Amino acid sequence: MLETLKIPAPISEEKLVSLYKQMWLIRYFDEKVDQFFAKGLIHGTTHLCVGQEASAAGAIAVIRDTDKITSTHRGHGHCIAKGADVNKMMAELFGRATGYCKGKGGSMHIADLDKGNLGANGIVGGGIPLAVGAALTSKMKKLGYVVLCFFGDGASNEGSFHESLNLASIWQLPVVFICENNQYGMSGSVKEMTRVENIADRAVAYGIPGQVIDGNDMLEVMNAVYAAAEHARAGKGPVLIEAKTYRWKGHSKSDAKKYRTREEEEEWRKRDPIKRFKNVLIEAKVLTEEQADLLQEEARLEIEQAVEFAETSPQPPIDSLLEDVYA
Repeated sequence: MLETLKIPAPISEEKLVSLYKQMWLIRYFDEKVDQFFAKGLIHGTTHLCVGQEASAAGAIAVIRDTDKITSTHRGHGHCIAKGADVNKMMAELFGRATGYCKGKGGSMHIADLDKGNLGANGIVGGGIPLAVGAALTSKMKKLGYVVLCFFGDGASNEGSFHESLNLASIWQLPVVFICENNQYGMSGSVKEMTRVENIADRAVAYGIPGQVIDGNDMLEVMNAVYAAAEHARAGKGPVLIEAKTYRWKGHSKSDAKKYRTREEEEEWRKRDPIKRFKNVLIEAKVLTEEQADLLQEEARLEIEQAVEFAETSPQPPIDSLLEDVYA
């Protein structure tokens, strides 16, 4: 039962069940997007988070509705975990007027301020200073919210990363920096791009706690982020968490993944975060095999409905071309 699981206090059995379905929503969304890009029915580019579902769903599950997040170019999972409408997300990728950005932003520019999602970002590391700014607002106005700042391993070598951690540290801001280390920045291994063994080791340079976690272990993600968020909320300053995970797909739609072996991919697939979480829930008697199958099917149907919504939504009218454009 639930008491056999080491989970943060605010998480109920019902919440755990909903999180299992949410992980499938994230995966089915990105797999469906991958299919439509391959067929040329969605334009632009996209970056998929298949295989990384636990770091998004687990982290956001343990914060408050009033807390904020900043996302990345690989941000569909963060959006869904923060309560985004998958219909509006899919419509955005199809370039339809019913999308989050009225069909003009595409995959990398989805935001939902009402849900506390301050936005995905097409610039590597671009969301990190935005998270620090939002955390500064929270502290100065005594608003009480914490910001989760997601970024990839490649962003940890950007100046924005170092400047932001330094400012957040000296001002003791309520922000949790979450590096989703999926082993590759575009086509280069993190081992070739970064000399330190763990990106979280860089926390010591800024006098803040740093922690490495298994980004494919749902419960480990939840516990680490919950503790870090409460640390930040208590006025003790930021935390850097490195969630080691793996993206199953290429960097973007045009990536043939020639820089890694199929054997390596297969080894990481054995660590599938959804299957691992399912096994945990079944072992704890939170779910049965039949219930798990039903939740998976419900998630698949929701994504199919999102595709139908997107395909039947109108194109943006020509006279809206210059709306929402600022110079």
